[in-house]
Amino acid sequence: MKRIPEAEELMDQQDQALAYAEADFSASNTLFIELFEALHPGEFGGTALDLGCGPADIPIRFARRYPGAKIDALDGARAMLDLAQAAIDGNGMAQRIHLHCQHLPAAGLAQEYDALLSNSLLHHLNNPLDLWNTIEDCARPGATVLVMDLLRPESPRQVDELVAEYASDAPEVLRRDFQASLYAAYTLEEVRGQLAATSLQGLEVAQVSDRHLAVRGRLGGAP
Repeated sequence: MKRIPEAEELMDQQDQALAYAEADFSASNTLFIELFEALHPGEFGGTALDLGCGPADIPIRFARRYPGAKIDALDGARAMLDLAQAAIDGNGMAQRIHLHCQHLPAAGLAQEYDALLSNSLLHHLNNPLDLWNTIEDCARPGATVLVMDLLRPESPRQVDELVAEYASDAPEVLRRDFQASLYAAYTLEEVRGQLAATSLQGLEVAQVSDRHLAVRGRLGGAP
């Protein structure tokens, strides 16, 4: 099935942001943390950068799981970041999670990070190298990388089945966005091709659920 890019890269409409923040993504967000735990056994006490943080559920979960971690969380949508800041403040995480309103490729992130995280951002990007180049620029040698995203189905029928299974009770704006995101998602081979155009090494690309892929590993190490 041919990829159909989304009309806009950012979810910056208030109704979109609120529907996304109120949706139940606990299963996929829990999977994200579990995948990181498998990559980085034991505790993590470094600094992480979350690219495309949305309403900050992943940074908050990460901060709870790793009490010694600090997180910089970046998103280009101000509507999302307003909801993210409220969630961070409500969870008492303001000293550990810092938000940045930036588009990719990100500029001015001079700090080298021990972990690079991204969940459900890649499919929004018409130039995926904006993500991979930002990771490359911001990572310390040996940094842990985990990028999870939707995996494009093989047919429109499979798109409809996934929307029916996971968004049947969701608001119309969320169902519409989920459908568009599935059409805009990349395949495993496309993501492997993206990585081949960079100097990122040590990353594995694999399907991790019926609708997700993950890029994971330690930079400079074996996949």
